[in-house]
Amino acid sequence: MAKRDYSLLGPDGALAVETGLAAAEWYHTDVPRKVMKDLMARRDGPALRDTVILYGCMIAFALGGIALWGSLWCIPFWLAYGVLYGSASDSRWHECGHGTAFKTPWMNNAVYEISSFMIMRNSATWRWSHARHHTDTYIVGRDPEIAIMRPPAFAKLVLNFFGIVDVMNFVPRILHNAFLGPTAEEKTFVPQSEWPKVQRVALIHVAIYAATIALAVLMGSVLPLMVIGLPRLFGAWHHVMTGLLQHGGLADNVVDHRLNSRTVYLNPVSRFIYWNMNYHVEHHMFPMVPYHALPRLHDIIKHDLPAPDRSIARAFSQMWPALRRQLANEEYFLRRDLPATAKPYREDFHKAALGEAIPAE
Repeated sequence: MAKRDYSLLGPDGALAVETGLAAAEWYHTDVPRKVMKDLMARRDGPALRDTVILYGCMIAFALGGIALWGSLWCIPFWLAYGVLYGSASDSRWHECGHGTAFKTPWMNNAVYEISSFMIMRNSATWRWSHARHHTDTYIVGRDPEIAIMRPPAFAKLVLNFFGIVDVMNFVPRILHNAFLGPTAEEKTFVPQSEWPKVQRVALIHVAIYAATIALAVLMGSVLPLMVIGLPRLFGAWHHVMTGLLQHGGLADNVVDHRLNSRTVYLNPVSRFIYWNMNYHVEHHMFPMVPYHALPRLHDIIKHDLPAPDRSIARAFSQMWPALRRQLANEEYFLRRDLPATAKPYREDFHKAALGEAIPAE
């Protein structure tokens, strides 16, 4: 590929369909049926515990920030509230969107809707967007959730650590959804039967934000926006940091998640915020395995996967130089070497890509 066109309406998407990359059969590590059935078992307990902790902490931090408003002592409370609002909501949106966090469907749906609002995503469009992301992971012109395009736009990546790009994209899109329905690109992956729901959800989001802004004006204070809206900016850094590592700098247009996804070991606090999505190769291979079972899944299939990065810092130390090299050479990517116990990559789809890869130094 000389120049990538990431538009869902562009020629690369059509080419992916023609060549069989779209909706292809992906590689999966062999796991005994009985073991997989146990891993996929859904339970309410772990997610109920984590949800009570999350929302309980958010309420406590918000009350502390409000009580200490006007003094410097409120800052730590708002920073903590922000990372739970603007980052933990991303992983909750994600897992509840898969329907695997809870066993009880209405619990998944309730947390999914709340989290979608906090992370500023239309719950009706993003449910289908993420389904396409899993079907065509990092297939150019097909995947609507490619976070790092080639060549990388470093200014946007940095700005998004403060949520700026996401919010700038969200505002016109939610207004378009509210008054006109799905955009042209959204119509490529959202079934027509869901278009009224897209508009209905958008109208609710717009109404809540309008009421919050009106209250802030009436009070003559930014405080209502510190509770609703602004934390999506100052609390976004954690979900952006971990999100970039999911696929950044790795191969695109391949059908083996070991090539295009990254597993990273995290500390317990980050794992709680991220809800174990650091086991990202495992999640993409088996998306119906609940978040609380991903560490077990990792232990079972790690013999067939690239070695995980031992920390966020280690992963960034490899990814960032690779992104810089992609500025000059869009074809460069980090090759994920497999252990001797692993099955090889599919040569029929990946021979050209593997030949062009330059191993990480």
